[in-house]
Amino acid sequence: MITLYSFPNSRSLRATWTLEELGLEYRCQHVALDKGEGQTPEHLARHPDGKVPVLDNGEVILFESLPICRYLSEQHGNGHLIPDNAIQRAQVDQWLSFIVTELEQPLWNQAKHQFALPADKRIPAILPTCAWEFQRALKALERRYQGQETLVGDTFTLADLFLTHTLSWAASMKHRLPDPLIAYHGRHAKRPQMARAIAREKAAAESAESES
Repeated sequence: MITLYSFPNSRSLRATWTLEELGLEYRCQHVALDKGEGQTPEHLARHPDGKVPVLDNGEVILFESLPICRYLSEQHGNGHLIPDNAIQRAQVDQWLSFIVTELEQPLWNQAKHQFALPADKRIPAILPTCAWEFQRALKALERRYQGQETLVGDTFTLADLFLTHTLSWAASMKHRLPDPLIAYHGRHAKRPQMARAIAREKAAAESAESES
């Protein structure tokens, strides 16, 4: 049985969503990061920085959303989420790299200085720079995205999953998105697999809360 250690509204949703896209059986194990559970010796043995997601399938324990999602797709996807075509596979990797290093980075920096870091480590003056960086990365994305259904080829891939999740973060942080990307996000955020993933993480959190 696959166990995914998760926390709602975090990067773990990418892994949960991937599991749903692939139709795999798995167990969601809530880690109450807001209560310090990420820093327990048990969880630090899974993730050296005490974060989520972490995947444990009995053979390997993996942390960080990108390698987890790639591993699952390569092991179980049969061409779904990660294309068989070498050029398209490289293009998916290209977009994944851009999304996590350029588009997501200023959003995470913003989140850290708004609520994630200890209060005495936050620098409110950095927030306008985060907004500027995100808009700059968004403009770079717009140069290559011109309203097509998907980023690579004509099927939904990990690149679309990661971009949709990142745009959800951006929308929740009140960033302005151009109309074509609002439409893109709206299409993919309505996938039933994403809804099921959100529900699974929420149910795991509620179950853990009721047992504590």
